[in-house]
Amino acid sequence: MKKTADRSARPLVVADSAIPFLEGVLEPWADVRYLPGIDIGPDDVRHADALIVRTRTRCDRRLLEGSRVRIVATATIGFDHIDTLWCADNGIQVATAAGCNARGVLQWVAAALVHFSRMQGWQPAQKTLGIVGVGHVGSLVQEYAAAWGFRVLCCDPPRQAREHGGFLPLEEVARHADLLTFHVPLAPDTRGMADAGLLRIMKPDAVLLNSSRGEVVDGGALLASGLACALDVWEHEPHIDPDLLARADLATPHIAGYSEQGKATATALAVRAVAQAFGFPLGSWYPPQAAPSAPRAIAWPELRSTITRAFDIATETRRLKSCPDSFELLRNNYNLRREYF
Repeated sequence: MKKTADRSARPLVVADSAIPFLEGVLEPWADVRYLPGIDIGPDDVRHADALIVRTRTRCDRRLLEGSRVRIVATATIGFDHIDTLWCADNGIQVATAAGCNARGVLQWVAAALVHFSRMQGWQPAQKTLGIVGVGHVGSLVQEYAAAWGFRVLCCDPPRQAREHGGFLPLEEVARHADLLTFHVPLAPDTRGMADAGLLRIMKPDAVLLNSSRGEVVDGGALLASGLACALDVWEHEPHIDPDLLARADLATPHIAGYSEQGKATATALAVRAVAQAFGFPLGSWYPPQAAPSAPRAIAWPELRSTITRAFDIATETRRLKSCPDSFELLRNNYNLRREYF
């Protein structure tokens, strides 16, 4: 049944309390209730007109049935936590922040590449980087990695089907890659994509990087494989496998895209979507306290000499490994870094 809006009263917006820059923005036109995303339940949204969420809030029939919600805006690029078909059938608009954190994730990948180059003693021209998923994030990684000197191989079946060229099968990329990085959405065909069979065909000294979704990689198979790895996302977050955490070379609490600019853009896109749905004059709003993104080229030598000051991935790894039960606390209280390329 399609929903109709009651415009006789101020709309009620329920929002994840961990979304930065949001507090006070919508209040001139709406009543806003802030809650931890993982705690938002049916009773909280029954009288809400809009939700602004992150990945911790599962937006489906169980949560939304019987409510008056007409828009769900997620301040994330992924939307596997939203039952989009059910929402469409029930007149609920879904808005995402696609592409918002691409440069933040690029920075995470860059930090990991620099870390492994130092630990293993190589230069980019000596290595092949395989990229699985060449969308907003993967295309940036492809552009910068090629400029840094890596041989780059790409796998993206949907783009291959549309564009008919330029992409290789997953098994071929995995077989030749010295470093294999995943940037795919979570979907039925990507869940468990990096399984035991795929990991077996990788080079024994290869490195696997995952900053997409935890369920894209079979954690048990990765643990058994003995491959070096850098993980930002994990199966069963925030209750992550302690054995895999202990063995991971680099481990961060799902903060790869947590740059100031990425978060500001995500919040801005969510605000603009809600504003458009209810006629609020916020169509071009951007957090005034956040610096805008300033993309630029950066050479490998400069990257090596600057990335640790911008993002010390080894320190973040030690922090998570020392407090594995604080995954969610570390994630929600992460000090947003600034993008500098």
